[in-house]
Amino acid sequence: MSEFDVVIVGAGPVGLLLACELGLAGCSVLVLEREIAPHSPWRAEPLGNRGLFSTSIGAFDRRGLLPALRKVSGLPGGVDRDEPARVRFAGHFAGIGIDPANIDFDALSFRLPSPTPDSMMTSLDAIETVLSERASELGVQVRYGVAVSGIAQDSRGVSVHGGDREFRARWVVGCDGGRSTVRKLGEFEFVGTEPQFTGYSLLASLVEPHELRFGFTLTPTGMYLLRPGGLISMMDFDGGAFDRAQQPTVDQLTTVLRRVSGTEVTVNEVRHASTFTDRAMQASTYRRGRILLAGDAAHIHSPLGGQGLNTGLGDAMNLGWKLAATVHGDAPDGLLDTYTAERHPIGAHVLDWSRAQVTAMRPDPSSQAIQAVIRDFIATRDGSTYVFETITGLATRYDLGGAHPLIGRNAPDFRLDDGSRLADLMYDGLGVALDFSDDHRLRGSAAHWHNRIRYTAGPVHDDLGLAAVLIRPDGIVAWACDDDIDPTAFEHAATRWFGSVD
Repeated sequence: MSEFDVVIVGAGPVGLLLACELGLAGCSVLVLEREIAPHSPWRAEPLGNRGLFSTSIGAFDRRGLLPALRKVSGLPGGVDRDEPARVRFAGHFAGIGIDPANIDFDALSFRLPSPTPDSMMTSLDAIETVLSERASELGVQVRYGVAVSGIAQDSRGVSVHGGDREFRARWVVGCDGGRSTVRKLGEFEFVGTEPQFTGYSLLASLVEPHELRFGFTLTPTGMYLLRPGGLISMMDFDGGAFDRAQQPTVDQLTTVLRRVSGTEVTVNEVRHASTFTDRAMQASTYRRGRILLAGDAAHIHSPLGGQGLNTGLGDAMNLGWKLAATVHGDAPDGLLDTYTAERHPIGAHVLDWSRAQVTAMRPDPSSQAIQAVIRDFIATRDGSTYVFETITGLATRYDLGGAHPLIGRNAPDFRLDDGSRLADLMYDGLGVALDFSDDHRLRGSAAHWHNRIRYTAGPVHDDLGLAAVLIRPDGIVAWACDDDIDPTAFEHAATRWFGSVD
Protein backbone atom coordinates (compact mmCIF):
# COMPACT_ATOMS: atom_id res chain seq x y z
CA MET A 1 0.00 0.00 0.00
CA SER A 2 1.37 3.42 -1.01
CA GLU A 3 1.55 5.98 1.80
CA PHE A 4 1.58 9.78 1.50
CA ASP A 5 1.29 12.78 3.75
CA VAL A 6 -1.68 14.04 1.73
CA VAL A 7 -3.89 12.57 -0.98
CA ILE A 8 -5.77 15.17 -3.03
CA VAL A 9 -8.76 14.02 -5.06
CA GLY A 10 -9.18 16.18 -8.16
CA ALA A 11 -6.52 17.59 -10.51
CA GLY A 12 -8.25 20.83 -11.44
CA PRO A 13 -6.76 24.25 -10.63
CA VAL A 14 -7.68 24.05 -6.93
CA GLY A 15 -6.28 20.56 -6.38
CA LEU A 16 -3.09 21.32 -8.31
CA LEU A 17 -2.46 24.63 -6.54
CA LEU A 18 -2.93 22.92 -3.19
CA ALA A 19 -0.56 20.14 -4.29
CA CYS A 20 2.05 22.75 -5.24
CA GLU A 21 1.72 24.48 -1.87
CA LEU A 22 2.16 21.19 -0.01
CA GLY A 23 4.99 20.05 -2.26
CA LEU A 24 6.76 23.39 -1.77
CA ALA A 25 6.62 22.75 1.99
CA GLY A 26 8.20 19.31 1.58
CA CYS A 27 5.11 17.11 1.95
CA SER A 28 4.66 13.89 0.00
CA VAL A 29 1.54 14.38 -2.13
CA LEU A 30 -0.53 12.21 -4.44
CA VAL A 31 -3.25 13.68 -6.66
CA LEU A 32 -5.93 11.33 -8.01
CA GLU A 33 -8.03 12.41 -11.00
CA ARG A 34 -10.90 10.39 -12.44
CA GLU A 35 -10.55 11.88 -15.92
CA ILE A 36 -8.27 9.87 -18.20
CA ALA A 37 -6.40 12.88 -19.62
CA PRO A 38 -5.73 16.40 -18.34
CA HIS A 39 -6.89 18.22 -21.47
CA SER A 40 -10.39 18.60 -22.91
CA PRO A 41 -12.31 21.14 -25.03
CA TRP A 42 -14.08 22.32 -21.88
CA ARG A 43 -10.77 23.39 -20.36
CA ALA A 44 -9.14 24.95 -23.40
CA GLU A 45 -10.08 28.19 -25.16
CA PRO A 46 -12.75 29.35 -25.71
CA LEU A 47 -14.95 27.11 -23.54
CA GLY A 48 -12.40 27.04 -20.74
CA ASN A 49 -11.82 30.79 -20.62
CA ARG A 50 -11.91 32.22 -17.11
CA GLY A 51 -11.16 35.52 -15.43
CA LEU A 52 -8.64 35.71 -12.60
CA PHE A 53 -8.85 38.55 -10.12
CA SER A 54 -6.43 40.27 -7.77
CA THR A 55 -6.05 37.72 -4.97
CA SER A 56 -5.64 34.78 -7.38
CA ILE A 57 -3.16 36.66 -9.55
CA GLY A 58 -1.27 37.60 -6.40
CA ALA A 59 -1.05 33.93 -5.42
CA PHE A 60 0.64 33.05 -8.72
CA ASP A 61 2.87 36.10 -8.44
CA ARG A 62 4.04 35.19 -4.92
CA ARG A 63 5.09 31.74 -6.06
CA GLY A 64 6.91 32.96 -9.17
CA LEU A 65 4.33 31.41 -11.50
CA LEU A 66 2.79 34.53 -13.03
CA PRO A 67 5.24 34.90 -15.96
CA ALA A 68 4.64 31.28 -16.99
CA LEU A 69 0.87 31.71 -16.71
CA ARG A 70 0.95 34.85 -18.83
CA LYS A 71 3.01 33.08 -21.47
CA VAL A 72 0.80 29.99 -21.64
CA SER A 73 -2.29 32.23 -21.68
CA GLY A 74 -0.96 34.01 -24.78
CA LEU A 75 -0.60 37.37 -23.04
CA PRO A 76 2.03 39.65 -24.54
CA GLY A 77 5.31 40.20 -22.76
CA GLY A 78 6.05 39.87 -19.08
CA VAL A 79 5.38 42.03 -16.07
CA ASP A 80 7.05 45.45 -16.15
CA ARG A 81 8.30 45.77 -12.59
CA ASP A 82 8.53 49.55 -12.81
CA GLU A 83 5.15 50.25 -14.40
CA PRO A 84 1.84 49.89 -12.53
CA ALA A 85 -0.57 47.63 -14.36
CA ARG A 86 -3.69 49.14 -15.90
CA VAL A 87 -7.14 47.66 -15.39
CA ARG A 88 -8.60 46.63 -18.74
CA PHE A 89 -11.32 44.27 -17.50
CA ALA A 90 -13.19 45.21 -14.32
CA GLY A 91 -15.84 42.48 -14.32
CA HIS A 92 -19.60 42.81 -14.05
CA PHE A 93 -22.54 42.41 -11.70
CA ALA A 94 -25.64 40.68 -13.08
CA GLY A 95 -24.39 41.31 -16.61
CA ILE A 96 -23.91 45.03 -15.94
CA GLY A 97 -20.32 45.86 -16.85
CA ILE A 98 -17.96 47.91 -14.66
CA ASP A 99 -16.20 50.78 -16.43
CA PRO A 100 -12.54 50.79 -15.28
CA ALA A 101 -12.43 54.57 -15.78
CA ASN A 102 -15.15 54.93 -13.15
CA ILE A 103 -13.18 53.20 -10.35
CA ASP A 104 -11.62 55.31 -7.62
CA PHE A 105 -8.41 53.36 -7.07
CA ASP A 106 -7.22 55.83 -4.44
CA ALA A 107 -10.16 54.78 -2.27
CA LEU A 108 -9.21 51.08 -2.27
CA SER A 109 -7.99 50.03 1.17
CA PHE A 110 -4.22 49.63 1.59
CA ARG A 111 -3.61 49.29 -2.13
CA LEU A 112 -0.20 50.18 -3.56
CA PRO A 113 0.68 50.60 -7.25
CA SER A 114 1.76 47.23 -8.60
CA PRO A 115 2.97 45.77 -11.89
CA THR A 116 0.62 42.81 -11.39
CA PRO A 117 -2.88 43.36 -12.79
CA ASP A 118 -6.08 43.24 -10.77
CA SER A 119 -7.66 41.05 -13.45
CA MET A 120 -6.64 38.93 -16.42
CA MET A 121 -8.19 36.42 -18.78
CA THR A 122 -6.79 32.92 -19.05
CA SER A 123 -8.14 29.37 -19.38
CA LEU A 124 -8.46 26.35 -17.15
CA ASP A 125 -6.08 24.53 -19.46
CA ALA A 126 -3.43 27.23 -19.10
CA ILE A 127 -3.72 27.26 -15.31
CA GLU A 128 -3.52 23.48 -15.06
CA THR A 129 -0.56 23.32 -17.44
CA VAL A 130 1.47 25.73 -15.32
CA LEU A 131 0.51 24.11 -12.03
CA SER A 132 1.10 20.58 -13.32
CA GLU A 133 4.62 21.47 -14.39
CA ARG A 134 5.38 23.05 -11.02
CA ALA A 135 3.84 20.12 -9.14
CA SER A 136 6.06 17.71 -11.06
CA GLU A 137 9.13 19.80 -10.22
CA LEU A 138 8.17 19.58 -6.54
CA GLY A 139 7.84 15.79 -6.59
CA VAL A 140 4.03 15.64 -6.54
CA GLN A 141 2.58 12.51 -8.13
CA VAL A 142 -0.51 12.97 -10.32
CA ARG A 143 -2.42 9.91 -11.54
CA TYR A 144 -5.18 10.22 -14.11
CA GLY A 145 -7.96 7.74 -14.75
CA VAL A 146 -8.32 6.87 -11.07
CA ALA A 147 -11.86 7.20 -9.71
CA VAL A 148 -12.16 7.20 -5.92
CA SER A 149 -14.79 4.76 -4.66
CA GLY A 150 -14.15 4.54 -0.94
CA ILE A 151 -12.68 6.49 1.99
CA ALA A 152 -12.17 5.28 5.55
CA GLN A 153 -10.45 7.30 8.26
CA ASP A 154 -9.08 6.38 11.65
CA SER A 155 -7.02 8.14 14.30
CA ARG A 156 -3.78 7.79 12.31
CA GLY A 157 -4.84 8.49 8.76
CA VAL A 158 -7.16 7.81 5.84
CA SER A 159 -7.44 4.88 3.44
CA VAL A 160 -8.49 5.84 -0.08
CA HIS A 161 -9.78 3.29 -2.57
CA GLY A 162 -9.07 4.42 -6.11
CA GLY A 163 -9.45 2.16 -9.14
CA ASP A 164 -8.16 -1.25 -8.11
CA ARG A 165 -5.70 0.10 -5.53
CA GLU A 166 -5.72 1.41 -2.00
CA PHE A 167 -3.70 4.42 -0.92
CA ARG A 168 -2.91 5.51 2.60
CA ALA A 169 -2.51 9.13 3.68
CA ARG A 170 -2.38 11.14 6.85
CA TRP A 171 -4.85 13.60 5.32
CA VAL A 172 -7.24 13.63 2.35
CA VAL A 173 -8.55 16.75 0.60
CA GLY A 174 -11.50 16.67 -1.78
CA CYS A 175 -11.01 19.09 -4.67
CA ASP A 176 -13.22 17.04 -6.95
CA GLY A 177 -15.89 19.53 -7.96
CA GLY A 178 -19.53 20.23 -7.27
CA ARG A 179 -20.53 16.56 -7.34
CA SER A 180 -17.66 15.67 -5.03
CA THR A 181 -17.23 12.00 -4.23
CA VAL A 182 -15.08 12.90 -1.22
CA ARG A 183 -17.81 15.13 0.19
CA LYS A 184 -20.39 12.36 -0.14
CA LEU A 185 -18.16 9.61 1.23
CA GLY A 186 -17.03 11.89 4.06
CA GLU A 187 -20.70 12.54 4.95
CA PHE A 188 -20.41 16.32 4.88
CA GLU A 189 -23.63 18.27 5.23
CA PHE A 190 -24.28 20.27 2.03
CA VAL A 191 -27.00 22.89 2.33
CA GLY A 192 -28.32 25.88 0.42
CA THR A 193 -30.90 26.95 -2.14
CA GLU A 194 -32.35 25.30 -5.21
CA PRO A 195 -31.93 26.74 -8.73
CA GLN A 196 -34.02 29.38 -10.46
CA PHE A 197 -32.64 28.87 -13.97
CA THR A 198 -31.05 26.41 -16.36
CA GLY A 199 -27.97 27.79 -18.02
CA TYR A 200 -26.51 26.64 -21.32
CA SER A 201 -22.98 26.93 -22.70
CA LEU A 202 -22.36 25.95 -26.28
CA LEU A 203 -19.91 26.29 -29.10
CA ALA A 204 -21.95 26.45 -32.28
CA SER A 205 -22.64 28.29 -35.49
CA LEU A 206 -25.83 30.31 -35.96
CA VAL A 207 -28.19 31.03 -38.77
CA GLU A 208 -28.96 34.76 -38.77
CA PRO A 209 -26.21 35.56 -36.23
CA HIS A 210 -26.59 39.28 -36.99
CA GLU A 211 -29.83 39.24 -34.94
CA LEU A 212 -27.81 38.86 -31.73
CA ARG A 213 -25.59 41.40 -29.99
CA PHE A 214 -22.09 40.61 -28.80
CA GLY A 215 -21.46 40.64 -25.05
CA PHE A 216 -23.95 40.37 -22.21
CA THR A 217 -27.54 41.08 -23.17
CA LEU A 218 -30.24 41.12 -20.52
CA THR A 219 -33.73 40.66 -21.91
CA PRO A 220 -37.26 40.61 -20.47
CA THR A 221 -37.12 36.80 -20.66
CA GLY A 222 -33.59 35.95 -19.59
CA MET A 223 -29.99 36.58 -20.64
CA TYR A 224 -27.60 35.57 -23.40
CA LEU A 225 -23.91 36.15 -23.90
CA LEU A 226 -22.37 36.01 -27.36
CA ARG A 227 -18.62 35.96 -27.75
CA PRO A 228 -16.35 35.65 -30.79
CA GLY A 229 -15.76 32.18 -32.14
CA GLY A 230 -19.34 30.98 -31.73
CA LEU A 231 -19.32 30.77 -27.93
CA ILE A 232 -22.81 31.28 -26.54
CA SER A 233 -24.15 31.25 -22.98
CA MET A 234 -27.77 31.74 -21.99
CA MET A 235 -30.01 31.58 -18.95
CA ASP A 236 -33.56 30.27 -19.06
CA PHE A 237 -35.54 30.95 -15.87
CA ASP A 238 -37.33 27.60 -15.78
CA GLY A 239 -36.61 26.81 -12.12
CA GLY A 240 -33.73 24.56 -13.16
CA ALA A 241 -36.25 22.15 -14.65
CA PHE A 242 -34.16 20.90 -17.58
CA ASP A 243 -32.89 17.36 -16.99
CA ARG A 244 -29.14 17.89 -16.91
CA ALA A 245 -28.56 14.15 -17.27
CA GLN A 246 -29.67 14.60 -20.89
CA GLN A 247 -27.60 16.26 -23.60
CA PRO A 248 -29.50 19.28 -24.98
CA THR A 249 -30.52 18.89 -28.61
CA VAL A 250 -30.13 21.46 -31.37
CA ASP A 251 -33.88 22.04 -31.36
CA GLN A 252 -33.89 22.55 -27.59
CA LEU A 253 -31.02 25.04 -27.80
CA THR A 254 -32.72 26.93 -30.61
CA THR A 255 -35.98 27.12 -28.66
CA VAL A 256 -34.26 28.48 -25.55
CA LEU A 257 -32.12 30.96 -27.46
CA ARG A 258 -35.14 32.30 -29.32
CA ARG A 259 -37.07 32.62 -26.08
CA VAL A 260 -34.38 34.50 -24.14
CA SER A 261 -33.23 36.66 -27.08
CA GLY A 262 -36.63 37.50 -28.56
CA THR A 263 -35.30 36.76 -32.06
CA GLU A 264 -35.77 34.07 -34.70
CA VAL A 265 -32.10 33.04 -34.65
CA THR A 266 -31.39 29.35 -35.28
CA VAL A 267 -28.66 27.24 -33.67
CA ASN A 268 -26.70 25.16 -36.15
CA GLU A 269 -23.73 22.75 -36.07
CA VAL A 270 -23.29 22.41 -32.32
CA ARG A 271 -19.76 21.28 -31.51
CA HIS A 272 -20.06 21.24 -27.71
CA ALA A 273 -22.93 21.95 -25.34
CA SER A 274 -23.50 21.64 -21.60
CA THR A 275 -25.90 22.89 -18.95
CA PHE A 276 -25.56 24.43 -15.49
CA THR A 277 -27.78 25.99 -12.84
CA ASP A 278 -27.60 28.56 -10.07
CA ARG A 279 -28.02 25.97 -7.32
CA ALA A 280 -26.16 27.51 -4.37
CA MET A 281 -24.90 25.03 -1.77
CA GLN A 282 -22.15 24.98 0.85
CA ALA A 283 -20.67 22.39 3.17
CA SER A 284 -21.47 23.31 6.77
CA THR A 285 -17.82 22.65 7.65
CA TYR A 286 -14.75 22.20 5.45
CA ARG A 287 -13.21 19.57 7.72
CA ARG A 288 -14.36 16.31 9.21
CA GLY A 289 -11.52 14.63 11.07
CA ARG A 290 -8.73 14.02 8.57
CA ILE A 291 -10.85 14.80 5.51
CA LEU A 292 -11.06 18.33 4.14
CA LEU A 293 -12.81 20.03 1.22
CA ALA A 294 -11.78 22.89 -1.05
CA GLY A 295 -13.15 24.62 -4.15
CA ASP A 296 -16.42 23.45 -5.69
CA ALA A 297 -16.40 20.40 -3.43
CA ALA A 298 -17.01 22.83 -0.55
CA HIS A 299 -19.30 25.35 -2.29
CA ILE A 300 -21.22 25.65 -5.55
CA HIS A 301 -23.17 28.50 -7.12
CA SER A 302 -23.89 30.01 -10.51
CA PRO A 303 -20.83 30.97 -12.58
CA LEU A 304 -21.93 34.61 -12.76
CA GLY A 305 -19.00 36.94 -12.21
CA GLY A 306 -16.32 34.24 -12.31
CA GLN A 307 -16.19 33.90 -8.52
CA GLY A 308 -16.04 30.10 -8.30
CA LEU A 309 -12.50 29.57 -9.59
CA ASN A 310 -11.10 32.51 -7.65
CA THR A 311 -12.77 31.40 -4.43
CA GLY A 312 -11.43 27.88 -4.87
CA LEU A 313 -7.88 29.11 -5.44
CA GLY A 314 -8.25 31.16 -2.27
CA ASP A 315 -9.23 27.99 -0.41
CA ALA A 316 -6.08 26.25 -1.64
CA MET A 317 -3.77 29.10 -0.61
CA ASN A 318 -5.36 29.33 2.83
CA LEU A 319 -5.25 25.58 3.47
CA GLY A 320 -1.88 24.70 1.97
CA TRP A 321 0.54 26.18 4.51
CA LYS A 322 -1.69 25.26 7.44
CA LEU A 323 -1.96 21.62 6.43
CA ALA A 324 1.78 21.46 5.71
CA ALA A 325 2.59 22.83 9.17
CA THR A 326 0.24 20.24 10.66
CA VAL A 327 1.94 17.44 8.73
CA HIS A 328 5.37 18.55 9.93
CA GLY A 329 4.27 19.00 13.54
CA ASP A 330 5.00 22.75 13.51
CA ALA A 331 1.40 23.94 13.68
CA PRO A 332 0.19 25.73 16.80
CA ASP A 333 -2.95 24.36 18.43
CA GLY A 334 -6.05 24.96 16.37
CA LEU A 335 -4.25 26.19 13.24
CA LEU A 336 -6.03 23.78 10.90
CA ASP A 337 -9.40 24.74 12.38
CA THR A 338 -8.85 28.31 11.17
CA TYR A 339 -9.25 27.04 7.60
CA THR A 340 -13.00 26.59 7.99
CA ALA A 341 -13.28 29.61 10.30
CA GLU A 342 -11.70 31.89 7.70
CA ARG A 343 -12.88 30.43 4.39
CA HIS A 344 -16.46 29.42 5.23
CA PRO A 345 -17.64 33.06 5.60
CA ILE A 346 -15.95 33.90 2.29
CA GLY A 347 -17.79 31.06 0.58
CA ALA A 348 -21.09 32.11 2.15
CA HIS A 349 -20.61 35.67 0.91
CA VAL A 350 -19.88 34.46 -2.62
CA LEU A 351 -23.07 32.39 -2.60
CA ASP A 352 -25.08 35.44 -1.52
CA TRP A 353 -23.34 37.59 -4.15
CA SER A 354 -24.36 35.02 -6.77
CA ARG A 355 -27.93 34.86 -5.50
CA ALA A 356 -28.20 38.65 -5.64
CA GLN A 357 -27.13 38.67 -9.29
CA VAL A 358 -29.65 35.98 -10.19
CA THR A 359 -32.43 37.90 -8.46
CA ALA A 360 -31.55 41.06 -10.40
CA MET A 361 -31.63 39.14 -13.69
CA ARG A 362 -34.99 37.43 -13.26
CA PRO A 363 -37.54 38.27 -15.99
CA ASP A 364 -40.21 39.75 -13.73
CA PRO A 365 -41.19 43.37 -12.98
CA SER A 366 -39.79 43.39 -9.43
CA SER A 367 -36.40 42.09 -10.50
CA GLN A 368 -36.29 44.46 -13.46
CA ALA A 369 -36.90 47.33 -11.04
CA ILE A 370 -34.02 46.11 -8.85
CA GLN A 371 -31.84 45.86 -11.94
CA ALA A 372 -32.56 49.50 -12.82
CA VAL A 373 -31.49 50.61 -9.33
CA ILE A 374 -28.29 48.55 -9.59
CA ARG A 375 -27.48 50.12 -12.96
CA ASP A 376 -27.78 53.57 -11.42
CA PHE A 377 -25.61 52.49 -8.48
CA ILE A 378 -22.89 50.99 -10.67
CA ALA A 379 -22.88 54.12 -12.81
CA THR A 380 -21.64 56.10 -9.79
CA ARG A 381 -17.95 56.24 -8.88
CA ASP A 382 -18.59 54.81 -5.41
CA GLY A 383 -20.75 52.02 -6.85
CA SER A 384 -18.18 50.95 -9.44
CA THR A 385 -15.45 51.01 -6.81
CA TYR A 386 -17.48 48.94 -4.35
CA VAL A 387 -18.36 46.24 -6.89
CA PHE A 388 -14.81 46.09 -8.28
CA GLU A 389 -13.29 45.86 -4.81
CA THR A 390 -15.68 43.05 -3.90
CA ILE A 391 -15.34 40.86 -6.98
CA THR A 392 -11.54 41.16 -7.12
CA GLY A 393 -11.16 40.17 -3.47
CA LEU A 394 -9.48 43.46 -2.54
CA ALA A 395 -12.18 44.00 0.09
CA THR A 396 -11.68 40.59 1.71
CA ARG A 397 -10.62 40.69 5.35
CA TYR A 398 -10.40 37.72 7.70
CA ASP A 399 -11.43 38.27 11.29
CA LEU A 400 -8.08 37.55 12.94
CA GLY A 401 -8.48 39.87 15.89
CA GLY A 402 -6.10 42.74 16.52
CA ALA A 403 -6.81 46.43 16.32
CA HIS A 404 -4.87 47.36 13.21
CA PRO A 405 -7.14 47.66 10.14
CA LEU A 406 -4.58 45.92 7.90
CA ILE A 407 -4.64 42.68 9.90
CA GLY A 408 -6.55 39.99 8.01
CA ARG A 409 -6.19 41.71 4.64
CA ASN A 410 -4.17 40.72 1.63
CA ALA A 411 -0.71 42.29 2.00
CA PRO A 412 0.00 45.37 -0.13
CA ASP A 413 2.62 44.96 -2.85
CA PHE A 414 5.48 46.59 -0.93
CA ARG A 415 8.48 47.52 -3.06
CA LEU A 416 11.84 47.72 -1.34
CA ASP A 417 14.43 50.33 -2.25
CA ASP A 418 16.68 47.64 -3.70
CA GLY A 419 14.05 47.00 -6.39
CA SER A 420 12.65 43.76 -4.96
CA ARG A 421 8.97 43.30 -4.23
CA LEU A 422 7.13 41.44 -1.50
CA ALA A 423 6.26 38.72 -4.02
CA ASP A 424 9.98 38.03 -4.55
CA LEU A 425 10.35 37.23 -0.85
CA MET A 426 7.55 34.65 -0.87
CA TYR A 427 8.60 32.25 -3.65
CA ASP A 428 9.60 29.59 -1.11
CA GLY A 429 6.31 29.71 0.79
CA LEU A 430 7.65 31.10 4.07
CA GLY A 431 6.06 33.84 6.11
CA VAL A 432 7.64 37.30 5.86
CA ALA A 433 8.47 39.87 8.52
CA LEU A 434 9.04 43.35 7.06
CA ASP A 435 10.84 45.69 9.44
CA PHE A 436 10.82 49.34 8.37
CA SER A 437 12.42 50.68 11.57
CA ASP A 438 15.78 52.41 11.52
CA ASP A 439 17.18 50.22 14.31
CA HIS A 440 15.78 46.92 12.92
CA ARG A 441 14.03 46.14 16.18
CA LEU A 442 12.51 42.87 15.03
CA ARG A 443 15.72 41.22 13.88
CA GLY A 444 16.39 39.35 17.12
CA SER A 445 12.79 38.25 17.62
CA ALA A 446 12.29 37.07 14.04
CA ALA A 447 15.47 35.00 14.17
CA HIS A 448 13.67 32.48 16.41
CA TRP A 449 11.46 31.50 13.45
CA HIS A 450 14.24 31.60 10.84
CA ASN A 451 13.02 28.41 9.14
CA ARG A 452 9.40 29.60 8.97
CA ILE A 453 9.62 33.40 8.66
CA ARG A 454 11.88 35.36 6.30
CA TYR A 455 13.05 38.56 7.99
CA THR A 456 13.67 41.58 5.76
CA ALA A 457 14.68 45.05 6.95
CA GLY A 458 15.05 48.24 5.05
CA PRO A 459 13.14 51.14 3.60
CA VAL A 460 10.42 50.75 0.97
CA HIS A 461 9.02 53.16 -1.59
CA ASP A 462 5.81 53.56 0.41
CA ASP A 463 5.42 52.03 3.87
CA LEU A 464 1.81 53.28 4.26
CA GLY A 465 2.83 54.69 7.62
CA LEU A 466 3.71 51.26 8.99
CA ALA A 467 6.65 50.39 11.21
CA ALA A 468 6.52 46.61 10.69
CA VAL A 469 4.33 43.89 9.18
CA LEU A 470 4.11 40.11 9.63
CA ILE A 471 2.71 38.29 6.59
CA ARG A 472 1.52 34.68 6.51
CA PRO A 473 2.58 32.35 3.67
CA ASP A 474 -0.80 32.89 1.98
CA GLY A 475 -0.14 36.63 1.74
CA ILE A 476 -2.45 37.64 4.59
CA VAL A 477 -1.25 40.20 7.14
CA ALA A 478 -1.08 38.51 10.55
CA TRP A 479 0.22 41.52 12.52
CA ALA A 480 0.98 45.16 11.80
CA CYS A 481 2.35 48.09 13.78
CA ASP A 482 2.21 51.80 12.98
CA ASP A 483 4.31 53.30 15.77
CA ASP A 484 7.07 52.06 18.05
CA ILE A 485 7.58 48.36 17.46
CA ASP A 486 6.81 46.08 20.38
CA PRO A 487 8.83 42.86 19.84
CA THR A 488 6.66 41.08 22.41
CA ALA A 489 3.52 41.75 20.34
CA PHE A 490 5.30 40.46 17.26
CA GLU A 491 6.39 37.31 19.07
CA HIS A 492 2.85 36.69 20.27
CA ALA A 493 1.53 36.92 16.68
CA ALA A 494 4.35 34.77 15.31
CA THR A 495 3.68 32.08 17.93
CA ARG A 496 -0.03 32.16 17.17
CA TRP A 497 0.48 31.48 13.45
CA PHE A 498 3.87 29.76 13.20
CA GLY A 499 4.11 27.79 16.42
CA SER A 500 6.70 27.73 19.14
CA VAL A 501 10.22 29.02 18.62
CA ASP A 502 13.06 26.62 17.79
